[in-house]
Amino acid sequence: MPQYNPPVRDMHFLLHEVLDAVNELKQLPKHAEIDADTMNAVIEEAGKFASQVTAPINLSGDAEGCTLDKATHEVKPPKGFKEAYAQYVEGGWPALSCDPEFGGQGLPVLLNQCVYEMLNSANQSWTMYPGLSHGAYEALHAHGTPEQKALYLPKLTSGEWTGTMCLTEPHCGTDLGLLRTKAEPRGDGSYKLTGQKIFISAGEHDLTPNIIHLVLARLPDAPQGSKGISLFVVPKVLVNADGSLGARNGIFCSGLEHKMGIHGNATCQMVLEDAVGTLVGEPNKGLAAMFVMMNAARLGVGNQSLGLMEVAYQNAVAYAKDRIQMRALSGPKAPDKPADPIIVHPDVRKMLLTARAYTEGARALAMFTSLQLDKLLATDDEDERKQADDIVALLTPIIKAFTTDNGWIATSACMQVFGGHGYIHEWGMEQFVRDARINMIYEGTNTVQSLDLLGRKVLGDNGAKLKKFGKLVAEFVEEEGVNEAMQEFINPLADLGDKVTKLTGELGMKAFGNADEVGAAAVDYLRVVGHLCYAYFFARMAKVALAKQGSGDPFYTAKLATARFYFAKLLPETATLIRTARAGLAPLMAMDEALF
Repeated sequence: MPQYNPPVRDMHFLLHEVLDAVNELKQLPKHAEIDADTMNAVIEEAGKFASQVTAPINLSGDAEGCTLDKATHEVKPPKGFKEAYAQYVEGGWPALSCDPEFGGQGLPVLLNQCVYEMLNSANQSWTMYPGLSHGAYEALHAHGTPEQKALYLPKLTSGEWTGTMCLTEPHCGTDLGLLRTKAEPRGDGSYKLTGQKIFISAGEHDLTPNIIHLVLARLPDAPQGSKGISLFVVPKVLVNADGSLGARNGIFCSGLEHKMGIHGNATCQMVLEDAVGTLVGEPNKGLAAMFVMMNAARLGVGNQSLGLMEVAYQNAVAYAKDRIQMRALSGPKAPDKPADPIIVHPDVRKMLLTARAYTEGARALAMFTSLQLDKLLATDDEDERKQADDIVALLTPIIKAFTTDNGWIATSACMQVFGGHGYIHEWGMEQFVRDARINMIYEGTNTVQSLDLLGRKVLGDNGAKLKKFGKLVAEFVEEEGVNEAMQEFINPLADLGDKVTKLTGELGMKAFGNADEVGAAAVDYLRVVGHLCYAYFFARMAKVALAKQGSGDPFYTAKLATARFYFAKLLPETATLIRTARAGLAPLMAMDEALF
């Protein structure tokens, strides 16, 4: 069975030595009282919960899966999930970063990010139950009526109830403008909804007595397409005015998806038959309201792959140090044994360092973005809010797509380290690979994220958001450009920054001639910009490590070695990506459809 040790030291390093998070947060009135001891204590306790409570039921949960009683439409998650959730609620974890007005603790989003990374490492399937609830909380907090907030937010904050988002349907996938679920006014301010939803994570379970579904549907007079979508809150069990539970509502699970991974999470086909709901936000503006939850989910999915990379790496390293196979090409490294530990072999090290570098780069990017979210949500300075909003908007598709693509690469590499044992369920590695694969698909495929980045976030505002991030890179390059010890990091970072600027301009000109050029280049482009982000943060981490390597702490030695590996072995991928992005549309469209 795989083991998990929370990466507390690396989180502390980023929080306190790279991001200076406490001082940054203290500038925000909402977090003026935050201190390092509080943040450290929360992370350490969350790590204990993840490693001791949810990690032990990950492998068994994957083997058992969820079960549906077709007669009652009730779903039971795997053994131990309900008890772990009760312990989670008892510990107050759902309320961590929620609004104190509704019973929350009001702690930073950054802290919540660290907690959820560890939960995802321990058990991604289980973590999806409270994770989706937090997204539902955020959507209602941003767009709910005062009555909806009073009715639902305290229960979502405490974890007494969970939440979902019901978006897609069998015929529409990501293209939500095609959805058909109908919402008919009942004459009393509520609506009755009829339709079918699929792929609804945590759609039905017995962890809580009620599930609050956020459902996209069409009003009778709605225009076609995405401009005719409204958002409704539809509880599994109707809620009385005093907050007590009433009758069962007309929304139920008709089937469970039989999936490649995340077996412990109930991915449901949901049927609505005159289900009673209330409108969230304005009529026909539901997609904009739901984007609060969707963007939170996209950051969350990136965090899922970050968690999987960390735990896969830890177990692969342990195996590589213990497993003996063959001798090193340069001669025996363990002459007292019949063979050398496989960690002596260069390609095994390449696989391990790839996983480690992609993990540490992703963690730095995710924590930086979470800090920007805290500024966005809590600052009184409008300029600071706009700056943070633009940075978060730019980085969200990168976190979702680049991190999950790398999660697939990293977990696959870690499974490869195990050789034939990597295929065996008991080792846990093949589960990490299967679980990681869905992260590239759901919450908007990575191609959709790439189109969002290049088409909307970059070309859509003539590069304004990209320039704001580019300014951070340029300022760091200028600051460290005279530091001889930093040249091995600064020079390639500056070079890539210049190339991204040039590539962006070229693609923008092509798009003026034919918008399909965006689709031809977007995936490669996102990966290039993703590497720019990682290179920036690895350079910042290297700066701190260089300053402290004389301390004798091996942590800094390892950080520098990882950064050097990243710049030498992973960043050069951008040369190929830039070339393929420039190759454009023609090679993709030259073949007649009949020849495929």
